[in-house]
Amino acid sequence: MSTGVAAAADQTCADRTDSTGRPPGSLLRLATCGSVDDGKSTLVGRLLYDTKSVLADQATAIEEVSRRRGQDGPDLALLTDGLRAEREQGITIDVAYRYFATPARRFILADTPGHVQYTRNMVTGASTADLAVILVDARNGVVAQTMRHGAIAALLRVPHVVLAVNKMDTVDYRESAFTAIADEFTRRAGELGIADVTAIPMSALTGDNVVEPSTRMDWYDGDTLLAHLENVPVGTEPVRKPMRLPVQYVIRHPSEHRQVVERWPAGQLVSGVLQVGDRVVVQPSGQSSTVAGLSVLGQETHSVRAPQSVAVRLADEIDISRGDLLSAGPTPQLLRHITASVCHLHDRPLRARQRVLLKHTTRTVQAMVERIDYRTDVTDARRLPCEDGLSVNEIGGVLIRTAEPLAVDDYRQNRRTGSFLLIDPQDGATLAAGMIDAGPRTGRAPAGH
Repeated sequence: MSTGVAAAADQTCADRTDSTGRPPGSLLRLATCGSVDDGKSTLVGRLLYDTKSVLADQATAIEEVSRRRGQDGPDLALLTDGLRAEREQGITIDVAYRYFATPARRFILADTPGHVQYTRNMVTGASTADLAVILVDARNGVVAQTMRHGAIAALLRVPHVVLAVNKMDTVDYRESAFTAIADEFTRRAGELGIADVTAIPMSALTGDNVVEPSTRMDWYDGDTLLAHLENVPVGTEPVRKPMRLPVQYVIRHPSEHRQVVERWPAGQLVSGVLQVGDRVVVQPSGQSSTVAGLSVLGQETHSVRAPQSVAVRLADEIDISRGDLLSAGPTPQLLRHITASVCHLHDRPLRARQRVLLKHTTRTVQAMVERIDYRTDVTDARRLPCEDGLSVNEIGGVLIRTAEPLAVDDYRQNRRTGSFLLIDPQDGATLAAGMIDAGPRTGRAPAGH
């Protein structure tokens, strides 16, 4: 469940909206990705530096180091490439999370690595993102790694994509160079199923169109990167989806009207809206009841909305425990045979007939990888044969059989209840991250089979 401060902030934001319908101070989760040396670390540093999100002593230290190196201005990449190995190689090799805010919005930025062998890190960073910023070097245009990142963003159903055409200063800020790159990426992104692409010409080194509008590209009349990040609509999609509440904990609560101790299921509402009087179904048991009361931070309320945390009082005594799922509206599918795409995260290969633990929301069950159907070429989303299992960083399609039925949604419909982790039962290592295909194409077996 959320901390008290976070939950209180969510409650406040849910009650107030600005003229655009967006809660003031709303949160945007974004991931940055790009090929090696496309200037991603400099771009993140520029965002932090120009939004005054850097401590004064840190900014001074960066400026002094840059002067000693003979650079004219601060090397903003130093703000993000904190690992020694990164500094020595000039590349980013791990996901780093940065937090900053403007008067319009709060941001959590996942700075993901560019090397192909760190595909798993991008999957980690983009899995919860509302928006992906894909960098392109204006001199090189769209390359294989660009489309690899585009394919992963499409696979993970990231709602919004920004194509940041960086280093425009190296091509004399020419409109034709930008247009050719933007047109090619937009066309190829459409083939991957990405509908929302915003292309922005910029130079992270000089600051053009990052936070401040460029005076050298008067042919561009769109938003700067920061202005786009502040105004892109987010936060409403989970609320519009069917109500899903994974039970994280069951609170023993003394009853005011009866001499008994009531059991209130509690957890974070991952999608939808829940109100007093709603009829809910407990999965996987299928029992149903009516919501008699809701409590947020110990205060009674009539309704809650994702992603608030809440304790629920039901009208009926029902056996509920951690791992159950409260649902309303269209019911989730109860499956023991799950067709999914997975990104393999571990150095040990994932093989057919391998026994694993599957963690779905707050529920963990024993499972087996029945078969591996294919691996995906992430540059163009083609499906290729897979005979020896999935190696680290590879993405592929699998069929998993679970020991107990799971209440799931298709990942395309609900990213929270449509995703899972595979865990090694021997040492607890995370093996793979999965996205469930619960649509009509799965050919799934009935829940009891």
